[in-house]
Amino acid sequence: MSTRPEHERDDETVIEAFAAHLQLERGRSEHTVRAYRREACSLLAHLRDVERITWQELDVAALRSWLSARAETGAGPSTLARSAAAARTFTTWLASTGRIPHDVGSRLRAPRRGRHLPTVLTGDQAETLLERTEAADAAADAEEPQRSLSPLERAIQLRDAAILELLYSSGLRVSELVALDRSGIDHAERTVRVRGKGDKERIVPVGIPALQAVQRWETDGRPIVLEHAAPPTSPGHALFLGARGGRLGDRAVRTLVDRHAAAAGISRHISPHTLRHSAATHLVEGGADLRSVQDFLGHSSLATTQIYTHVSAERLRRTVDQAHPRA
Repeated sequence: MSTRPEHERDDETVIEAFAAHLQLERGRSEHTVRAYRREACSLLAHLRDVERITWQELDVAALRSWLSARAETGAGPSTLARSAAAARTFTTWLASTGRIPHDVGSRLRAPRRGRHLPTVLTGDQAETLLERTEAADAAADAEEPQRSLSPLERAIQLRDAAILELLYSSGLRVSELVALDRSGIDHAERTVRVRGKGDKERIVPVGIPALQAVQRWETDGRPIVLEHAAPPTSPGHALFLGARGGRLGDRAVRTLVDRHAAAAGISRHISPHTLRHSAATHLVEGGADLRSVQDFLGHSSLATTQIYTHVSAERLRRTVDQAHPRA
């Protein structure tokens, strides 16, 4: 029999129900569910330990107290805005399910977030990164590679090359990439079918180099990974696999992107989202209209896509500052 206090068990029960709602009814990604669950746990701990009230007694003053405590621990405006958004989602769900009489979070406001321009690669940096993986790809296919690699190592090279090409070619979110099944790639139509935020499906074009890299991975890499899986693993229809044969996770993708970027001589931290930002920025710089880029990225609002016009303008300003004699 559990020795934990009843209110702690009650907190855990409501958190589990909230997480299930996000995942099953709202179709939120695993990453979002984890983040919102973490924020809700933080809020309930604050109510229990600081405010000395239960979530049934929650009011907007307690919510503001929680945000203030988060700020005192060093949380910045962006973090506080995300916390406030999670809290509003939580209280809306509590009210809609009759757990509290009304939505107390509707009046919660967090400090306005500063408009930070996303980090993007230059065209040359993106080319260097992808050319390096293509070179490793070619070495993996060669009969006598420069360094003796095991079949599994060669297979992982093929996988990494396909992942980097696909992230940059189609601007996928990392969550969309790891959720891809083999049937999601249409080689004839040169498209990929993905499910984005809110479980919305979209069809995105794929460049020929990315399609070729995916084909090499599926033909020459994926079977080797499955062959070396111990114990034997059934990954289902997953396109990208980890070294043990299961579906690749988003953390592994973040690690491999950062590792390959460092090996390509890119000194700053690079994430999968950097490749997404870079693809969108290079489309805008190449003359693509914002509506097309919005569809490409799967943004629900054009306002979200407009950040890439600011990125392009900022890069132009930096170029003028560096090159114009009267700047």
